Amino acid sequence: MSASRTERLLNLLLALLNTKVGLPRSILREKVYRDSAENDVAFGRMFERDKVDLRQFGFEIETLTDPQNFGVDDPATTRYRIGKDSNRLPEVSLTPAECTVLLLAAQLWERAALGTAAANAVRKLQAAGGFTDVDLPAGVQPRIKPAGQAFDDVVAAMHGRHPVRFGYLAVSSGREEVRDVEPWGLGSRFGQWYLVGLDRERAAKRLFRLSRMTSAVTVLTGSTFEPPESFDVRAELDSLNELPVQHATLDVDRDRLLPLRKRANSVTPLPAGSNRDRLVVDFRDPEQLAEELASYGPHVLVVSPAELCAAVVRRLQGALDVDAVPSVPLQFPDAGRAPRARKRTSEDQLARMLQLVPFLVHHQGLHIQEVADHFGITRKALIDDLKILICSGLPEGYPDDLLDIQWEDDHVYISEHLDLNRPVRFSEEEAAALLTGLAMLGDLPALAGMAEDQPGSALESVTIKLTGAAGQAGRLAGSVAGQSVAPGQSQAFATITQAIRDGQQLHLKYLSRQRDEVTERDVDPLRLYSLDDTWYFEAYCHSKTGIRNFRLDRVEALAPNGRHVTGSATAAEDFPARLFTPSDDDVLVVLQLTRQGAGLADDYYAERTAPMPDGGLLAEVRFGNAEWLPMFVSQHGGSVRIVHPEQLRKGARAWLDAALAQYDSASDSPAG
Repeated sequence: MSASRTERLLNLLLALLNTKVGLPRSILREKVYRDSAENDVAFGRMFERDKVDLRQFGFEIETLTDPQNFGVDDPATTRYRIGKDSNRLPEVSLTPAECTVLLLAAQLWERAALGTAAANAVRKLQAAGGFTDVDLPAGVQPRIKPAGQAFDDVVAAMHGRHPVRFGYLAVSSGREEVRDVEPWGLGSRFGQWYLVGLDRERAAKRLFRLSRMTSAVTVLTGSTFEPPESFDVRAELDSLNELPVQHATLDVDRDRLLPLRKRANSVTPLPAGSNRDRLVVDFRDPEQLAEELASYGPHVLVVSPAELCAAVVRRLQGALDVDAVPSVPLQFPDAGRAPRARKRTSEDQLARMLQLVPFLVHHQGLHIQEVADHFGITRKALIDDLKILICSGLPEGYPDDLLDIQWEDDHVYISEHLDLNRPVRFSEEEAAALLTGLAMLGDLPALAGMAEDQPGSALESVTIKLTGAAGQAGRLAGSVAGQSVAPGQSQAFATITQAIRDGQQLHLKYLSRQRDEVTERDVDPLRLYSLDDTWYFEAYCHSKTGIRNFRLDRVEALAPNGRHVTGSATAAEDFPARLFTPSDDDVLVVLQLTRQGAGLADDYYAERTAPMPDGGLLAEVRFGNAEWLPMFVSQHGGSVRIVHPEQLRKGARAWLDAALAQYDSASDSPAG
């Protein structure tokens, strides 16, 4: 849809909103379409397409006929209009505590699927004037870990009610199979994301772990389906039993892999000359443990069970196979980073305009750059929007019938809004993002004591208000469910939260997986954040004289050291919190990501990206320690390869060869 079509759709919407008796086609063609249609047939086709587009935004177009011609389908006398309250977001008045809870819920999706939808939903509330600017409690930022491109594709298919096709590693047979599935719901349990739907070949409901998908998801847009009435993915996931505990037997290099050793049930030295110990480790999900073990490369050998061994070998072999793919040209767009998401369209622009007008009505006089930043667009893009808006209005075409917006001295004012003073209702994705996020916050300690009456009442009240405002759009919310983001390390969480509030330093003992050792540090805590149920805290580390990020589940001891923070760094320098803090010593690495692994560009804050013809990405990423790269490639086996520098690619290749060679040797001899 071109910019001219955007303007035409906006004019058509304004015309149909601002008529009581309706407008006939003749007036619409003359005043709205003007020279767009060459003849009546072309106009008719354009008008029907435009009506469909407006319905996609939720505007129901009423068709009125002349009483004298009742029962006669006469296009010449048929009139059209849109009710004043059609698709208007209802009034939602929120207290500061409710705004805080809602902002936490929206930011859960910040770097994950539904992130754009959550941001749009909050902007609609701000545009309606019912949202108060608030500060998050003690710098807390819970977030959902991006679940990969598969999550995005399945959500899009659920929204459009299209089946999906993907390769899947069957649990029963251990073989890869192609599945065609009607996606009814997505949810997280036990640290894994599940798809619930109808397996068409088996004609039965099935649950699929996204981590076991072996190919990209294909949305079958040529087919549709209807999910069961009142389907609730939470109820489906509640029926899941956690996988049983199994025991893994691992041969590990002596004096290596301290994180693995610390959770081992037993450690037995192997006979002299092997320089290895045999560990027995509990696990539930072989795919989850295989991801970790693959990252250890040649430093660990899986002795049993066979399923775990096969999962590790599959990852290592996948990494080697991808490395063997012919090199691609190292070409990046001059503008820098390219978006991973779909190309922005004029539909996006029109949707933004329907938020922009009411936002300006309730926020008169803002600086133009502040408005652009609020909508996440450039100043030029905002001015392009404003230029279309000031040329849009009612069919009569008089100056008083146009939207009246001025931005003199770089401050934006609006004096005529033509009944676009309220944003449109939440879309299904927007409602799902907020309502699902609110459901995941239930046990978050930071919410305690925030509400006026009792802990949790702000969460309950804002959920009720948002459910009412969402209306029918809340349907998709019942099809997406995450798990609680409450931290398992509640005592450490409370200690860090209190230290942030009081401005106190902390002394900690920390198990570093990268260094394979326990270190002691004094830090200035800045903020807490999570990816799913894994919590981190960002702090200024005095021994490293820089900002570092620490996983709570690797903190062995934590207590105030009696000193005040130095103020050497503040959380405001980088928002949101990042798992990886760039420095001048970083190594710049160019990675080739498959379509399945394209989300790693976001996870690792790629500085530049370029799309690949197969849906993958070329990404330039900073790594603080080049020695970690072989672990990275092994962990994400089959989804990423190193393109440049060449010596790092060769190093990772040698690491993978050595890791796989020991499994070849093990197959030639009985297990010890």
